[in-house]
Amino acid sequence: MEHQSTFVNWFRNSSPYIHAHRNRTFVIFFGGNAVTEPDFDNLIHDFALLRSLGVRLVLVHGIRPQIDEQVSVHGNTPQFHHHLRITDATTLQYVKQAAGLVRVEIEALLSMGVSGSPMAGAKIRVASGNFVTAKPLGVLDGIDYCHTGKVRRIDAQAIHQQLDQQNVVLISPIGYSPSGEIFNLSAEEVATEVAIALQAEKLILLTEQNCVSPGDNHPIQQLTTAQVSALLQETPTVPDEVARSLRAAMQSCEKGVQRAHLINRHVDGALLLELFTRDGIGTLISSNAFETIRAATLDDIGGIMELIKPLEQQGILVKRSREKLEMEIGDYIVIERDGLIIGCTAFHVMADGNSAEIACLAVHADYQKGARGNSLLDYLSNKAKSETIRRLFVRSTQTVHWFVERGFAPCEIDDLPEPMKSAYNYQRNAKVLYKDV
Repeated sequence: MEHQSTFVNWFRNSSPYIHAHRNRTFVIFFGGNAVTEPDFDNLIHDFALLRSLGVRLVLVHGIRPQIDEQVSVHGNTPQFHHHLRITDATTLQYVKQAAGLVRVEIEALLSMGVSGSPMAGAKIRVASGNFVTAKPLGVLDGIDYCHTGKVRRIDAQAIHQQLDQQNVVLISPIGYSPSGEIFNLSAEEVATEVAIALQAEKLILLTEQNCVSPGDNHPIQQLTTAQVSALLQETPTVPDEVARSLRAAMQSCEKGVQRAHLINRHVDGALLLELFTRDGIGTLISSNAFETIRAATLDDIGGIMELIKPLEQQGILVKRSREKLEMEIGDYIVIERDGLIIGCTAFHVMADGNSAEIACLAVHADYQKGARGNSLLDYLSNKAKSETIRRLFVRSTQTVHWFVERGFAPCEIDDLPEPMKSAYNYQRNAKVLYKDV
């Protein structure tokens, strides 16, 4: 029974993330090493699960080890400069072979539907195509990269059309020129440019190792793009593969992608743990802070209602209808953490213009040890000062001491401004407190 209870609680707690990810576009990059692993089908199952939950999925795969294998089999040595392959005419043939082989293998795995397997009933349709226009990298540092190229343009409209038809889009690191030439591309670059062109909600980079802090070697949970830039500049020991993924994440977020994630693919189920649990397992990168306090919008009403519902049921907060929230949404402030509302409060300015009521102050139970209630209160205090509000009022039945510890003092009902006084609910018998700003 304990195992069943754990599953039920996990499944229920994942529901906000399921709602948040539905109909969102995710671009997922994984290297050619992942395809060669015996448990690669587990990753395919996770891709299928995302698709079944309504995620618009674009997969970009690498082929570096497959090309290296072909080069070695034919007695040649792979040639690189600044971590980019030099693709001569012979190597280009190996690139084509590797890309075709890997693409077909992935399509085959996504086509599985054996009864009793995780793919049963999935019926995933895969779309590949000439979505990437490329141009030659040219000569750098006196080195001719030959058929190695860089992205010139992404056909975002064609990709969106496939996603609109419920297809999973699979993209190889191959680009084509208007003159019919073929170019070998960096898979990380392709994934980055695709995510930017689609203005995807997420770019997810499945890495070969964790992104760790150079100081204590502990995994880094979150970074802003500015922090990524500083890390790369100040820490030359960051492994090349991680550095490439960090640069891809930074570039995508600076150009409109909402979030980028670096996830160690060697952890079974890491993709699901990152996307459907509270703190995730990888490194989250965003252009702004991971967690922000901001004015609420109508789009936040569902999140606010879900947040305050348990407190209303316990009698800690007065029940509020959706209609009331919609009418007063301009008074609300929220704490948003990676797309989820984890805290809220309301700031109702009174008719006299000199006082305001703090109401509906709530923080999700999982985040109440991070002083977020203090942060909301500080936000409102600063807001009051900027609006020349002189006195703040609050009504509370069970959190009186919390407000007293933060400088509020008891007062009488007769001291309340209108309309607080006339709206006071004597049956609820809430304590009334105030604080001068």
